[in-house]
Amino acid sequence: MRHLMMILLVTLLPLEAWAESAEEKGLAIIEEADRRDLGWVDATAEMKMILRNKQGEESERSLRISNLEVVDDGDKSLSVFDSPKDIKGTALLSYTHALEPDDQWLYLPALKRVKRIASANKSGPFVGSEFAYEDLTSQEVEKYTYKWLRDETLDGRETFVIEAYPAYENSGYTRQVVWLDKEMYQPVRIDYYDRKDALLKTLESTDWSRYLEKYWRPGRMNMVNHQTGKSTELLWSDYQFKTGLSDRDFDRATLKRTR
Repeated sequence: MRHLMMILLVTLLPLEAWAESAEEKGLAIIEEADRRDLGWVDATAEMKMILRNKQGEESERSLRISNLEVVDDGDKSLSVFDSPKDIKGTALLSYTHALEPDDQWLYLPALKRVKRIASANKSGPFVGSEFAYEDLTSQEVEKYTYKWLRDETLDGRETFVIEAYPAYENSGYTRQVVWLDKEMYQPVRIDYYDRKDALLKTLESTDWSRYLEKYWRPGRMNMVNHQTGKSTELLWSDYQFKTGLSDRDFDRATLKRTR
């Protein structure tokens, strides 16, 4: 009789009771996005950074970006400025970690010294742009908790809309809302909310291309600060993968060797 009652109870429960939760679905989608972007080993790219103030006045900077994929930890990256002259040679080295605070160092050629960036300062702007230091490290799955909100069509793209909550201390954000393209499994839009949970910035990524028949990368990223009216546009070019980079190309001594 008890077995019969259990069968009746199960069949009478609504279907929603057995479906995955919004949190489980959000995590599963992000894990799939992470899985699809594995195996690129290392990569380089050229990037132009365009800073715009509230009045629309512009200034430009050019950078070289290198990345190294790290198994069982976050990736390593090196960004080197080639122009303008006053910041040429400035370099940012980042070691991303899944659960521990990221390691970041900034080389300032005018002072000929390497400055370690404290975890508490990573919400600050990177060289005057609308990108914070924490925006420039690889976004490891374990750094956030997730919640699927809905499916939505955005600019003709079918997307998952997922809320991400930072799981690490000293983040400049209370949450992010991510529009993840269902074909590429890449974020085409991210809304960032500040520590007062007010909308702070929006990042839109466009002009996507596929490399090695697997890896999607944007040609343009535009970060708009809704509170200041400023924006920073990143124009990417010359993506290269599996170029033979190693850990030695991402050690602290590399910062002083950058040209």
